[in-house]
Amino acid sequence: MSFQGNVAEFLASLERWVNLQKLVLENFKETASKVSESDRLDIIIHTRIAFNHMIRTLKAFDDWLQDPFIATNIPKNVLLDVWSTTLKIFEELLKLDIRHTSQVKSLIEESFKKGTINPIIAQLKDLASSRGREERGPGGPSISI
Repeated sequence: MSFQGNVAEFLASLERWVNLQKLVLENFKETASKVSESDRLDIIIHTRIAFNHMIRTLKAFDDWLQDPFIATNIPKNVLLDVWSTTLKIFEELLKLDIRHTSQVKSLIEESFKKGTINPIIAQLKDLASSRGREERGPGGPSISI
């Protein structure tokens, strides 16, 4: 394929990506108002769908920044815009993680003191943690069942 053909294909793929992202954004905006009225499982599912798309987008951005074409052709001001926005997202993600983990810790402590933790789920969590340690070796706790 010629240089012009390569550039044309690259531009077309960028256009497809932007259109996909616009569609996803539109769909999530439409869904947002419905989620607050949903049950817990539906909220978890929608959150996980959003997380998965964020992970996909972050991976694409990471790949993008490793691309020599981008590294040599994108001006510094565009890269600084990506950096400053990334920093804001990163800070918000860490704040969410700190807030959520602290809330969950407090809720579990309170439930444990009251004796209201479901013992079957607690045993499954303990089994999963033990299995995870065996698979990974000694060290960090597992946070998934």
